[in-house]
Amino acid sequence: MTDRLAWFKSTYSDNEGGACVEVAFAARIHIRDSKDHTSPEINVPTPAWSAFIAALQPGD
Repeated sequence: MTDRLAWFKSTYSDNEGGACVEVAFAARIHIRDSKDHTSPEINVPTPAWSAFIAALQPGD
């Protein structure tokens, strides 16, 4: 199933071998290591992902 998802690499990821994350948007949000597509992935409900992203935004 997850091999048919449209994965997007984080803009904070680089090609230096550091922490790299890919995300795919579906009924749930899928998250995986961009360097190893066979590693375990996690998925979270869309509201949880939205709250996570909102918490990362700088305050006004």
